[in-house]
Amino acid sequence: MGTAIVVTSGKGGTGKTSITGGVAGSLARLGHSVLCIDMDIGLRNLDISLGLSDRALMDFSDVAEGRCPLVRAAVNHPDLPGLALLTAPMTLSSALTEEAVRRMLDTARSLYDYVLIDSPAGLGAGFRMACCGADRAIVVSTNDASSLRDAQRTVGELDFLRQIHLVMNRIQPKLLRQLRTTIDDAMDTAGLPLLGVVPEDPQVMLSANLGRPLILGGRQGAANACLNIAKRLEGRRVPIMRIR
Repeated sequence: MGTAIVVTSGKGGTGKTSITGGVAGSLARLGHSVLCIDMDIGLRNLDISLGLSDRALMDFSDVAEGRCPLVRAAVNHPDLPGLALLTAPMTLSSALTEEAVRRMLDTARSLYDYVLIDSPAGLGAGFRMACCGADRAIVVSTNDASSLRDAQRTVGELDFLRQIHLVMNRIQPKLLRQLRTTIDDAMDTAGLPLLGVVPEDPQVMLSANLGRPLILGGRQGAANACLNIAKRLEGRRVPIMRIR
């Protein structure tokens, strides 16, 4: 059985969608079967991050509500074997329940090694639906105070999960020095063990605009950081990237 991992942040703008796509692509490059589920209803963008824009005809509500089997609804990536996407609907159906999402995830675990769920911003109904069937969580934060505070609040809503890890994203060493803070300080504030540190990298935006998964653009900067996170999810011991 596979593992379902929700990627969340509480606050919008932390780059959790790019982290979801970057880590998913890296896991696929490492030889795993990976399903990404975009649960940001109405504001879906994971298809852009993965280079699968406008390819999906069905969404996760079609699967959860029984209108289409998962194997038909999921869109396989043409250039990255093992990677698939199940996109989000544009509106939330009143028939969509957390129990239906859990059943869908049970099916996904039987078909894929990893299921990465891109959660919407905030802590409302969409967040709860994205988290309800997860096995573990990745909380994405930047190093600004408001983002770290929201990460703390998010952790409080995820106490039913045994494994919650922190990814620090869009890190700029110069800004860290100006703020007189460190990644260790951020970990202490969020109250989470660190899974990875990802630098600010223009290749993230460039890859999305080119319609290409980040890992296919090379193995430097953010791509290398996401690859290291993927290896840690496999259980490997990989040193945390030092960002200078």
